Amino acid sequence: MRSVLLTFLLGCLYQSSVLALQPSTQVRVSDLNSPWAVAWIDSEVVLITERPGRLLRIDLQTGTRQEVTGLPPIAAIGQGGLLDVAVDPQFSTNRWIYFSLTAGQGGQIGTELWRARLVNAELQELTRLFAMTPKSSGGRHFGSRIVFERDDLLWLTLGDRGDQDRAQRLDDHAGSVIRLHTDGRIPEDNPYRTVTGARPELFSIGHRNIQGAFRHPDTGALWTHEHGPQGGDELNLTQAGKNYGWPVITYGRNYGLGTPIGEGTEKPGMEQPKTIWVPSIAPSGMTYYTGNRLAQWTGQVFLGALRGQHLVRLQLDDSQRVIASERLFENKLGRIRDVRTGPDGGLYVLTDGPRGQLIEIVPEPSLVD
Repeated sequence: MRSVLLTFLLGCLYQSSVLALQPSTQVRVSDLNSPWAVAWIDSEVVLITERPGRLLRIDLQTGTRQEVTGLPPIAAIGQGGLLDVAVDPQFSTNRWIYFSLTAGQGGQIGTELWRARLVNAELQELTRLFAMTPKSSGGRHFGSRIVFERDDLLWLTLGDRGDQDRAQRLDDHAGSVIRLHTDGRIPEDNPYRTVTGARPELFSIGHRNIQGAFRHPDTGALWTHEHGPQGGDELNLTQAGKNYGWPVITYGRNYGLGTPIGEGTEKPGMEQPKTIWVPSIAPSGMTYYTGNRLAQWTGQVFLGALRGQHLVRLQLDDSQRVIASERLFENKLGRIRDVRTGPDGGLYVLTDGPRGQLIEIVPEPSLVD
């Protein structure tokens, strides 16, 4: 716990520092209806999901916008709907895309992962790869981010569905990260595959609601962050077979009352976060910036804040510790829902709401939006 608190305090101090790089913004796409995720199919064309249930194909050079047809039924309830989208690493030859959504019947819904071939603006060979089990009522805490481990393996993050005790159950997908082959098969080396009664898709457990994730390009490790209750948002180095504690340990508090949750902030056998946010910032999409347009920031982590309405910059050292934190664009862009590194080397954010935008972060003050 001491190392987590030290990292948190160092980050708070660093926020007041002055950057050599003064960023500004340029709007690339506007008039989006509650966008949730963005992914590139080539250097000029993006896919953007809108949570109410629309997938858009947009050419950033011409502004041409097409609605992609062929989506499966979607239950857009509460925080649910059409969520993440990811493009296969071999898309240029196989045309596969992957997307997560919420679906179900009779009020029982949950997160699902689907795959399809994208042909122009049409989905073909649609296949459901995974469905959260069991499904449940309510419209909270679905996750979900899709991250490729390698060409034939991916991770999908899942929320606890607002039923916190489910995150500690091995016979339940809620509050976990799952790991699958890109065709839906369960990997032989998944950590819980041979555990009696456990869901074989599980990769890690004890998560509240993960809405940001990336694969570190140098180490191959999965990094995630999750929403805490009234404080206690976490950044985690997420490893196979590990338990991240929710709701047994947390730095958050019960809403309204401010009373402790669980057994405290640490317990043997449960992992500590790399950093925390108190009060909550409501973290969203996250990227490890590998681009070169903002060269001073290459190799740093960026994530959006819904509640705080800002962009967070984190610096990691060689020991995978957070050694610096900074808040950018506070109350200037709105609720940031997703953050991505573009194939052109740019850093992009997607803002939430009925008039959402795709915005590029640029170093030139002359391009201030």
